[in-house]
Amino acid sequence: MEGFPILSAMLLVPLLGAIACMFVAAPAARTIALAATLLNFLLGIVLWASYDIGGAQWQFTERAAVFAGFEWALGIDGIALMLIVLSVFLMPICILASRSIERRVGEYMAAFLFMETLMIGVFAAQDLFLFYIFFEAGLIPMYLIIGIWGGDNRIYASYKFFLYTLLGSLLMLIAMLWMAEEAGTSSIPALMAYDFDPGAQVWLFLAFFASFAVKMPMWPVHTWLPDAHVQAPTAGSVILAGVLLKMGGYGFIRFSLPMFPEASAQLAWLVFALSMIAVVVTSLIALVQHDMKKLIAYSSVAHMAIVTVGLFAFNVQGLEGAMIVMLSHGLVSGALFLCVGVIYDRLHTREISRYGGLSINMPRYALFFLLFTMASIGLPGTSGFVGEFLALAGIYQVSSWVALVCTTGIILGAAYMLYLYRRVAFGLQRNEDAAAMKDLSPREYVMLAPIAAAVLWMGVYPESFLAPMRQDIQRLDERLARAAPEGDARLAVGRLAPAPTQAPAEGAH
Repeated sequence: MEGFPILSAMLLVPLLGAIACMFVAAPAARTIALAATLLNFLLGIVLWASYDIGGAQWQFTERAAVFAGFEWALGIDGIALMLIVLSVFLMPICILASRSIERRVGEYMAAFLFMETLMIGVFAAQDLFLFYIFFEAGLIPMYLIIGIWGGDNRIYASYKFFLYTLLGSLLMLIAMLWMAEEAGTSSIPALMAYDFDPGAQVWLFLAFFASFAVKMPMWPVHTWLPDAHVQAPTAGSVILAGVLLKMGGYGFIRFSLPMFPEASAQLAWLVFALSMIAVVVTSLIALVQHDMKKLIAYSSVAHMAIVTVGLFAFNVQGLEGAMIVMLSHGLVSGALFLCVGVIYDRLHTREISRYGGLSINMPRYALFFLLFTMASIGLPGTSGFVGEFLALAGIYQVSSWVALVCTTGIILGAAYMLYLYRRVAFGLQRNEDAAAMKDLSPREYVMLAPIAAAVLWMGVYPESFLAPMRQDIQRLDERLARAAPEGDARLAVGRLAPAPTQAPAEGAH
């Protein structure tokens, strides 16, 4: 791939597809959208296959001056690579899941393709302000998808989603302007190595935290997420949970931790406190939900809290676990929303009580639903287990109490997910319309089977996903090591003090 601007090509393909979809009829728009997303998926596979594990930190770099002070700068490391692959993997599935959309199909497909361009741009941008443009512009297509093609209360949900995420990012923009002025550059790789004054780092950290905490979302700024999920069409929920939430975690990894390591160490207690509350509170809220989408939405908040404590554990296990949890959650939560969409298209309700006994008349559907339920719980052999095990191992080095609370949330997660599955798939068939529903169609097989394969692949052989990221995670760990306090105080951020070295004996070589 040397010399070929593959990242720019991956941005251009869905953008051109979006423009084309605006001017054709519905059937042609669906075909163009599927073709564009499949082509980008193939480019993503080429990107993954061409990535040099153990090579330079930044690969596939592209740079071009646009105007004074602004540069078109793209490039990826292993962390960005895996999130881009996740994005392009889910997009064709979202297009297939949009068969129920019947009005303004061209605009709908264009919104999804435009959003794919912006998502890839977030993970590939190497300029501070280019990142901000992609990061904020991603709000627009999702706002339209919820507000135009969403449920009955879609206007309220779309405005709440837009305002929460936009307001959180205004402070980040101010911090970016100050950073570029202070460091004399807007290059993200250069800023990751720049040592800001520790006093200024606290304010910069809080400014970025205001944006990334909403995007994750962290408690208590999570309330926009259940409303957005419930009102969004199925494909909108898949991409919202699968990719857009990961932008917050990516922001912590790319900005907060490497650029403000001292502030991250000082304020790790804040992240732990909010995350522990989120794990327990949102899990208890999920237990009492009657709407399937709301239950899965609250479970997303709990899972992303595991990500944040893993990131701020300041050790390799925690960082690796957080990344695997993000990748796994992108697959599993997306698949669970697809499972809800499959039966919603048949019965047009998400009320758990309206179903029951679906394993009788929809056994293949029940099998897929069971796999994704077990992966969400963290059953060994699935993707959910690997990430949670690594994250908890990292957290345990920080504090056994934090690890205990997070484990309690995982136990509650098993309770609400098994409660959901039992009431939907098992029991008596009390509703004739639910008992008459047909099993999966070929299109629905094509939607669910690739995700099922990926979930099992990640659970059985996680090394293929960890290997591209390992070197970058170790670099980040080394950067954070300098900020961690020495001696016994280092236990507060999850790193044991180094053993004292003995001076060599006189005359030794």
